[in-house]
Amino acid sequence: MEMLLKSGLGVRTRKTIEEAGLQQAAVLLPLFTLDGACHVLFIKRSRKVEHHKGEISFPGGICEESDGRRENTALRETREEIGILPEDVRVLGLLDDFRTQSTSYRVTPVVGFIPYPYPFVLNRREVEKIITAPLAHLLDAGNGGEEEVIRGGKAYRGHVYRYGRHVIWGATARILAGFLTLWNELSRGRGSQSHR
Repeated sequence: MEMLLKSGLGVRTRKTIEEAGLQQAAVLLPLFTLDGACHVLFIKRSRKVEHHKGEISFPGGICEESDGRRENTALRETREEIGILPEDVRVLGLLDDFRTQSTSYRVTPVVGFIPYPYPFVLNRREVEKIITAPLAHLLDAGNGGEEEVIRGGKAYRGHVYRYGRHVIWGATARILAGFLTLWNELSRGRGSQSHR
């Protein structure tokens, strides 16, 4: 799977967002293998953060000038939030940029494989807990789709994924949907043709 994803991400043309006024951010979409099956790692944000309190997201944050590349931002933020060392992440490539609706971020998702189990160290100011979900569960059409979510008295319509009591929505769900679409194409042997 790792080699297939790396080659698929390497040959596709990535969609970027050039809209002025957006703040650049990057997240890591961490994958790992457990008992022969691929899993996806998410974080549940704490109630102490400024934006997206209590939401499920990928580790990441705002780009700093010293980061240089989006990959470096995602790796730095992942280390700060959950303690994964940058050298322990095998970066496979970048997904399409996404724009957050409420906070005006341009987010670049970085796909990477991590070792598991791992001695995670959570930054409790930012992260309440780690959530992991089997990729097979997320790929099952019965566990995701278009839905309306009410948050803070506002209705949002878009991709929503459910895993147990957890609801994944917003930019995280859009990033996940893009990744799952790419994985489906690659696993059917069409990825390299459809993204050239």
